[in-house]
Amino acid sequence: MERATDVPGSQAEQAVPARANDYDSFAGAYSAETGNNLVNAYYARPAMLELAGDVAGRRILDVGCGSGPLSAALRDRGADVAGVDTSAAMLALARRRLGEDAELHLAEVGDRLPFGDDAFDGVVASLVLHYLEDWGPALAELRRVLRPGGRLIASVDHPFVAYTIQEPRPDYFATTSYTFDWAFDGQFFPMRFWRRPLHAMTDAFTAAGFDIAAVSEPRPDPAARELFPEGFRDLSAKAAFLFFVVEVPVTAADPDGG
Repeated sequence: MERATDVPGSQAEQAVPARANDYDSFAGAYSAETGNNLVNAYYARPAMLELAGDVAGRRILDVGCGSGPLSAALRDRGADVAGVDTSAAMLALARRRLGEDAELHLAEVGDRLPFGDDAFDGVVASLVLHYLEDWGPALAELRRVLRPGGRLIASVDHPFVAYTIQEPRPDYFATTSYTFDWAFDGQFFPMRFWRRPLHAMTDAFTAAGFDIAAVSEPRPDPAARELFPEGFRDLSAKAAFLFFVVEVPVTAADPDGG
């Protein structure tokens, strides 16, 4: 699920409200806020699309698809796209965007997905994994639905940024939660993410059976320079998100293994 601008709220490890990360409660406001803003429309999504490359004719799963902007962009580039999300309200917005025949499913990341083995050529997970304390079950399931040679493209909060915004500083080498509020239309919504060190991220991918093809720290789309001059300069000079491209190995025993 893509994210909006953070608003400083409660600090890491404080008690988290029962309905933290409740996208159903602010789906419409979130979709409107992130539709054409700097962080999402001119940074996170363009970076995901560039890493995805040529998707024409490929079967792609959008994990945490939200209201469907990334799914729509992939479909516009010729991909056959399916989407899953944990929020029914977000999926309703995605169906409105993508059409009634869109393949959309309500599912928890980490639970068994409603797809067969080797069903997809690619998976995109934009700003999703940092909602999870344990990446293992989710990555194992995404590995299952990817064919040999398939790629997972994932973005998360940059672990160095998530570390430096917390006071007092947590143990960098530990997996720790941090909480804050998002603000929409004068209302505040509690969020909870999980930060882990970089090596724990790469270890999780390899433990799930992926090969790491790329680790990327992209800059915003140059088109944002005129639209958001101050924000563009700021975002161009600091880390915000971290992007991974990981692949399912192809072996001689696989049909495509040669």
